[in-house]
Amino acid sequence: MKDKKIYIAGHRGMVGSAIKRKFEAEGFSNLITKDFSELNLIDQQKTESFFENEKPEIVIIAAAKVGGILANNKYRAEFIYDNIMIEANIINSAYRHGTEKLIFLGSSCIYPKLAGQPMREEALLTGPLEYTNEPYAIAKIAGIKLCESYYKQYGSNFFSVMPTNLYGPNDNFDLETSHVLPALIRKFHEAKINQDEEVVVWGSGKPKREFLFVDDLADAIYYLTGKINASDLYDNNLTHINIGTGVDLSIAELALLIKDVIGFDGEIRYDSEKPDGTPRKLMDVSRLEGLGWKYSTDLKEGITKTYNWFLKNYK
Repeated sequence: MKDKKIYIAGHRGMVGSAIKRKFEAEGFSNLITKDFSELNLIDQQKTESFFENEKPEIVIIAAAKVGGILANNKYRAEFIYDNIMIEANIINSAYRHGTEKLIFLGSSCIYPKLAGQPMREEALLTGPLEYTNEPYAIAKIAGIKLCESYYKQYGSNFFSVMPTNLYGPNDNFDLETSHVLPALIRKFHEAKINQDEEVVVWGSGKPKREFLFVDDLADAIYYLTGKINASDLYDNNLTHINIGTGVDLSIAELALLIKDVIGFDGEIRYDSEKPDGTPRKLMDVSRLEGLGWKYSTDLKEGITKTYNWFLKNYK
């Protein structure tokens, strides 16, 4: 198994880099990685040529255009087009060139805005999506259905996993395009450095979110790579499997936790004119736990590790 040729799409990103670290730590040395400058996955012909030349045996799709509420809502066309092209090009080329196993990483935003909590895998396509990230969610749903369709028509061993909100080393800390947790880390850090009296947090602080440390996700991907096949899901009427902690907290509680880790002494003010997004997004992870995997990094420990990485790497 450890001599398998594995292509990690998106290895420079937070998720892909964590997956790469995990497989390297486990003794896998035949890993294929390509920067965007070397391989533009939006380009069908370049992606096809890459697969024709390399013929990877295992493919993990962590490549995606990602961002928070502001970026998702502002760059709607790019979020749907780029993500559909990336996944479609990879999945079709993997089929054409005999990839043995493919794992597609989606996102918890695929679930309806008002899905029952915690969100079970069966909730997919049972109601309207949250408008602000609808293009990204539709692209991810398309990836799920691509994997399912290639299995049902061709028998391809392609399946999808849906991580909850992720954070950790190599996260995006840009205030315009980042997700809530890294954005708050940067806001509280800069407020501490500048000795500001307050930090402004978007929304009411009431929405609840679940967060998974990215190295835990990488561990889950490694576990599932050896543990399950497409048939284990599709033959049991599933299209994907959730990956998360099964634990959530409010944005206000998250802000207090980050404030504590960073050591900011000022106040927190909530800007209720900014959008809250989905009221709650908690994953049902009972199926994953039934397979024998559970997260190991609690939120305060993960935030501390992420902030230490930020201090060393972010300028």
